[in-house]
Amino acid sequence: MTKNDISLENLKINSKNAHKRIVEKISNSPLIKSNIYGTDLFFKAENFQFSGSFKIRGAFSKLTQLDKEGVLKNVKLITASSGNHGLACSYAARELGGDLTVVLPETVATVKLEKIRSYGITVILEGQESGEAETHAQKLAKEEGYLYVSPYNDLDIIAGQGTIGLELIEALGQNGIDNVFVSMGGGGLISGISAVLKAVNPKIKVWGVSAENSCTLGDSLKLGKIVDTKHLPTLADGVSGGIDSDTVTFEICQSTVDDLLWCDEKEITSSFLKFAFDEHQIVEGSAALALAGYEKVSDQLKGQTSVVIACGANVDQSLVQKLLSEN
Repeated sequence: MTKNDISLENLKINSKNAHKRIVEKISNSPLIKSNIYGTDLFFKAENFQFSGSFKIRGAFSKLTQLDKEGVLKNVKLITASSGNHGLACSYAARELGGDLTVVLPETVATVKLEKIRSYGITVILEGQESGEAETHAQKLAKEEGYLYVSPYNDLDIIAGQGTIGLELIEALGQNGIDNVFVSMGGGGLISGISAVLKAVNPKIKVWGVSAENSCTLGDSLKLGKIVDTKHLPTLADGVSGGIDSDTVTFEICQSTVDDLLWCDEKEITSSFLKFAFDEHQIVEGSAALALAGYEKVSDQLKGQTSVVIACGANVDQSLVQKLLSEN
């Protein structure tokens, strides 16, 4: 991979090409005005996306590219995930005919595990968080000849996630967006969106939002180098886990993410409840995390047009019932 491969213009072109391949496989998710903040805030509602999260974009982008290259039907694929990427790849593999194994942490949300298994996909449970699952999947790929599909450290995956940026520009115009708030795990989502937006209009401000309990990418960007961090349980389980030491998302984010925010579990839970009670949407913790980030700085953004990426809605029913009944 060269510097040119990750130039903003090339990343935008990659996303446009990905969109052509996957447009019939995904939903152009709705852009919903906030009930609380009015036209100051819109939600890009990937919680209504096929497979329940934005991850379907990257999964179809990767697998359609492998199919285009004549590789998909001739290899065994393996991936690792906290749940949503594995679910999306399982959905795409079923549609396109790929042979897929998914490695998940033992703590994976039940709803995600059951959906993946419903597609007839081979599942391996390993580790307590997605970083440990990734390490195991990469080990199996080397030892047993699988082709590893990274949840984030892959330009085809990033291109797929970047199609959200294309849709935002189409909906609001290149000068109609002031701020975009994106929760950060491995960085595939924020890399794709921010690269497309910055290539179109460098003035759009991109905010990366991390969960304090698992914030490797956020801390790494703050320090200017990839570091290890502790991973504690978080409601935003979709962003938990470490990152590859050579992940391309780090370099992309260094040049495209303008500001960083960290949110604790109380703030994430509060935003989850606001989504449920005030915005009338049930989302997963990672989507609530992005709203929590916006709420930390909303006072200074009055009169501006901001977008929160509501990245998914694959949350256990029992957890939803618990959170709603306690509050």
